[in-house]
Amino acid sequence: MTTLARRLGTGDAVVVGLSAMIGAGVFVVFAPAAAAAGAGLLVGLVVAAVVASCNAVASAQLASSHPASGGTYLFGRVVLGPWWGFLAGWGFVVGKTASCAAMAITFAAYAVPGSTLGQRLVGALAVVALTWANLRGVTRTAYVARVLLAVVLLVLVVALVVVLGGASDVEVARSWTVAGGALGVLQSAGLLFFAFAGYARIATLAEEVRSPATLGRAVLVSLGFVVVLYAVVAVALLLVLGDGLANEPTPVAAAVSAVGASWAEPVVRLGAAAASLGALLALLAGVGRTTLAMARERDLPGWLASVDPRHQVPDHAQLAVGAAVVVLVLAADLRGAIGFSSFGVLVYYAVANASAYAQPDEQRRWPRALNVLGLVGCVVLVVTLPGAAVVAGVVVLGVGLLGRSVVLARRP
Repeated sequence: MTTLARRLGTGDAVVVGLSAMIGAGVFVVFAPAAAAAGAGLLVGLVVAAVVASCNAVASAQLASSHPASGGTYLFGRVVLGPWWGFLAGWGFVVGKTASCAAMAITFAAYAVPGSTLGQRLVGALAVVALTWANLRGVTRTAYVARVLLAVVLLVLVVALVVVLGGASDVEVARSWTVAGGALGVLQSAGLLFFAFAGYARIATLAEEVRSPATLGRAVLVSLGFVVVLYAVVAVALLLVLGDGLANEPTPVAAAVSAVGASWAEPVVRLGAAAASLGALLALLAGVGRTTLAMARERDLPGWLASVDPRHQVPDHAQLAVGAAVVVLVLAADLRGAIGFSSFGVLVYYAVANASAYAQPDEQRRWPRALNVLGLVGCVVLVVTLPGAAVVAGVVVLGVGLLGRSVVLARRP
């Protein structure tokens, strides 16, 4: 079996995780989180960060003991059994394929305001371009992610300086209302958790990092950075927009405009577009490698297990994922994609926490209590998601499990 090349250092792995998390969160998630909980989103942010931290240490512990592509799909198979691995892998592949399409459409909406058809075409072209970048090798993937992340961070620094510096010179929104009670806070935590979920991309690259110790460092460094960044952005947005944050589809752009810095809006749009591209790049890489791992175990067609001999990347899996995302971008209604993706991600991490809990003592780096807290947190956030997302997620996971049962029954 051809293996992937171990070329990534700690810095490269951190960049892949940061580009996934920051792209999904800063420009997208605060408005719906405010709609669910108002200023209670700050509490939701803490809840999401705690659950994400538990999941992060579980993923790092598992990846250090099992440094191969596949993430929780691999961990679940090895530690709990094939069915648990399949549940995690199927939820990840289907949910994150929808997330890829959502990120492509988000990029197009920021980059080319106008007709829906034009945006979908631009989004499809972005998917094609980044699929090509992934096919050229994982070091190119990390390099492109590094460039995009630098643009995003620069834009965020400019926006935060403008907003925090100008807040004292304008009529700042004073009304901070906590809405929705405990359920609203938990719903906001579920939405904000979606923004944290990018650190899973590091674990899916486990076969391509230079040493297992890199995984733990990369996960914790990237997650810690993003928690601090999100907290600062959330406070800045609430300072300027107050309860009006819930009604702003582009909150960072609205905040710079509210302090009289309309010149910064195009800069924010550029940053949002770059963030979406960074998230899309990391998502495509992660889904392709999980697909490779599932194909190696015959949970998906064997054709998808191919590794390009020159660039040492999962070429067939990457092409299949890219094609599926293009179809979704051009044809699908993705308004419910974020909720469905959150369902799949939380199921994925529930399996990760259960797997980490079951690891023998000699493989442990953190106490089992963190795994219990992470598992309970994932379950609680799943059941507080919108009902439609929960129903759709249960149906799709059920279809996957039924399909695997049929294949196994027919297999000699």
